[in-house]
Amino acid sequence: MMTLSKKDVEKIAQLARLALSSSEISEYQRQLSAILEYAEMLDELEHAGLDARPGQQKRNNVMREDVVEPGLALEDVLFNAAQHAQDQFLIQPVLED
Repeated sequence: MMTLSKKDVEKIAQLARLALSSSEISEYQRQLSAILEYAEMLDELEHAGLDARPGQQKRNNVMREDVVEPGLALEDVLFNAAQHAQDQFLIQPVLED
């Protein structure tokens, strides 16, 4: 059974740049230890003869034909624009000199 020490949790928190209270450290110690115990249970399973990568059969890309379809009419595109001129949207400058 693998359990993490408080020092282990503090090191993990430091690597993740988390500031944890002592109660949070205790809670994470319990939760992370439970996760590691579950992972140990999975190691005990018999997996001889199983495919290492189930669901990884060769797949082909499913591509659709590139068909040109009509777009929106220019009036519909500019209908809700706050401002427009010369068939273009007018927006506030992002970078000003």
